[in-house]
Amino acid sequence: MNHEEMLIQLTEYLNNNIPFNQLLGLEITHFNADKSEVRFAWQDKLIGNPMQKILHGGVTAAALDFAGGTVAVANIVAQLPQITPEIIQQSLSKVGTIDLRTDFLRPGRGEEFIITAHIIRSGSKVAVARMEMHNELGEHIAFGTGTYMVG
Repeated sequence: MNHEEMLIQLTEYLNNNIPFNQLLGLEITHFNADKSEVRFAWQDKLIGNPMQKILHGGVTAAALDFAGGTVAVANIVAQLPQITPEIIQQSLSKVGTIDLRTDFLRPGRGEEFIITAHIIRSGSKVAVARMEMHNELGEHIAFGTGTYMVG
C-alpha cells in the first residue's frame, strides 16, 4: 500500500469513526501532508448565541483542531519508511492535541464552513499546524494554531 492509498483509507476512517465529529458534521474533503481541508454545513443545533444565530465558539475551535490534527496525521504518514496497518495504528495511537489557540475574527455565520490547515513545523515528537476557517462566501471567521503530539 502506498502513501496515497493509505491517506484515502485514513480519510474514510476519520470521517466515519469519530462520533463527536459526526455530531458536528465535520468531514475531511482534502487530506495530505501539505494541507488538509475540513467542511461542515450550518445546523441550528450548533448555535452558540441564539439572539444573533451564530456558531458556538466551541464548534469553531473543535473544527480548527480537527483540521490541524488531520494535517499532522498526514505528515506522520508521509514520513513513515514503510506502511503497514500495524505501523499506522501504532503511529496514530500517539497523536493528541497539546495546545490549541483560537482567534475569533467575526461571528460564525454562513451556510457552509471550510477549514484549511497546513504544517508549520513537524518533528519526531511534535507538529505545529496553522488553521483558518472561512464561510462559503470567503469571509474569514477564525484562525488557530495547534500543537500536536505525534511521537
